[in-house]
Amino acid sequence: MPQPVRISLDAMGGDHGPSVVIPGAALAVERHPDVRFLIFGNEQVLAQILNGYPKLKEASEIRHTEIAIGMDEKPSQAIRMGRGRSSMWKCVQAVRDGEADAAVSAGNTGALMATAKICLKTMAHIERPAIAAMWPTLRGESIVLDVGATIGADAGHLVDMAIMGAAMARIVFDLDRPTVGLLNVGTEEIKGIETVKEAGRILRESNLPHLEYKGFVEGDDLGKGTVDVVVTEGFTGNIALKTAEGTAKQIGEYLRAAMSRTLMAKIGYLFAKQAFNALKDKMDPRKVNGGVFLGLEGVVVKSHGGTDALGFASAIDVAYDMAHFELMKTIRGMLEHDPVEQQA
Repeated sequence: MPQPVRISLDAMGGDHGPSVVIPGAALAVERHPDVRFLIFGNEQVLAQILNGYPKLKEASEIRHTEIAIGMDEKPSQAIRMGRGRSSMWKCVQAVRDGEADAAVSAGNTGALMATAKICLKTMAHIERPAIAAMWPTLRGESIVLDVGATIGADAGHLVDMAIMGAAMARIVFDLDRPTVGLLNVGTEEIKGIETVKEAGRILRESNLPHLEYKGFVEGDDLGKGTVDVVVTEGFTGNIALKTAEGTAKQIGEYLRAAMSRTLMAKIGYLFAKQAFNALKDKMDPRKVNGGVFLGLEGVVVKSHGGTDALGFASAIDVAYDMAHFELMKTIRGMLEHDPVEQQA
């Protein structure tokens, strides 16, 4: 019988805390009967909510913590206040200590990244971690990284992200050799800043066995799904992510306004309701919630802080897949061919 996948949850993180985390975990148990949870937070509050989810209660263990990290806390303050004591720290620490295979938190992104870096450490030869996000495209989904872990990147860091992103794509998309592109201001090799051009040269000349480098991609390629993995530095990636989220909301508002403007529009909506529902489902950010922290000695998944139970369950789904299909093992195997390290 296969071993259960053990996931630790920061129940106090995010805008809504346990009122979203517990129902989200309950949905995840239905999807993954072999999952087991370590839930960190206020024991009295958690126990009361868990009583309403008997199946989840049976698959969970509560670990009491006194401190919850606020969404507006600076990373340095969060570390000083919560080191060794907060629900966030304990959640990540469970991965470090081998009690959990992955950690999930909807808490403060900066605080979670700082906690994970201190508690888990970065992998050998990886200077900085990255956040990888699933991105809806016309072809299905792609992986985009970094969407906000660190600002700026040298060529070596971009190459490392390409390797780690491809490792994640092999698991998520079940591909032997995912396609990878570097986000740039044009597809021509002469365009862009020197850092991106140098990273492109390294990837092009290295001919890595576990990924297929496709060259530079532009902003509109994100939505097209031109490649399986898009690599950029955190400043640009975070702006692209927030722009896409805002555009999706804008289009949704336009459609709602247009469909309610006149009687004929309302009648037309009734005939096209099924198509609009399909579009709404495709654009639902809750279905692709969960950014993976890559480059750490352990699996940590960041859920959107304002998501609901369905969205949090999606983040747990991501953590489950990363643990079940051994993301860490895949990354380590692919980093053995790291051209940056070989040139050092």
